[in-house]
Amino acid sequence: MARGAVRDGDASPERAQGSETTRRRPEPWRAAFVTLLLVAVLSVVTWLLLGSRLLVVRDVEVSGTGRLDSGTVEAAADVDTGTPLVRVDTEAATTRVEELRLVESATVSRGWPTTLRVRVTERTPELSVGVGDGYRLVDHDGVRITDSAQRPPEYPLVQVRGEIEGNPAIAAATGITEELSPTILEAVASIDAREPDDIAIELDDGATVLWGDGGAAERKATALAVLMREHPSGPERSYDVSTGVAVVK
Repeated sequence: MARGAVRDGDASPERAQGSETTRRRPEPWRAAFVTLLLVAVLSVVTWLLLGSRLLVVRDVEVSGTGRLDSGTVEAAADVDTGTPLVRVDTEAATTRVEELRLVESATVSRGWPTTLRVRVTERTPELSVGVGDGYRLVDHDGVRITDSAQRPPEYPLVQVRGEIEGNPAIAAATGITEELSPTILEAVASIDAREPDDIAIELDDGATVLWGDGGAAERKATALAVLMREHPSGPERSYDVSTGVAVVK
């Protein structure tokens, strides 16, 4: 062997490791290609969401309506067709829909690829209130649902002082009707809530119920049911559940 020649087995570990590192070093063009590919993908996604006509509002789907028509709800949402779905401010649209008098709550959501969904929960009548020569059906907040020339028999008549909408006496009366059994509720002719701490109920047959304030409605409703079962109602009958001790006369 010639002097100075190096056999294959005599190559230093450092030189071998350096050669392997050189072979494993990524090619510059490969890193550039991956970067360009990512940029291209992000550009396409951005274009699809914001710039194309593929993912825009084409339909508004309204559900949950009864008294309201879907066109009124769609107009309140105020989202133009052609608006990119990703740009729709669903919270703002929800707020606008909930400003409708008959809407208690609403939810606006995206239905990919081209639908805006609006679901509403309408206010429902709970009581009737005498207004002028007619009657007004209101919900638990005193919000007007509709007016009627005749008294709707399925809704108890409530008497309150002051404004109807937002009146605490309306809320108290509604709390009472929600706790009464269906049989007793059907027999309720009117609720006098002009004095919120001294509410009185008149039944169809002339019997009266001294209810007191709106608190402990569940306990009072249970006590009234027991009293009426043991002491049937009648024109001269009076039930008092306003305190912790139920009394019948």
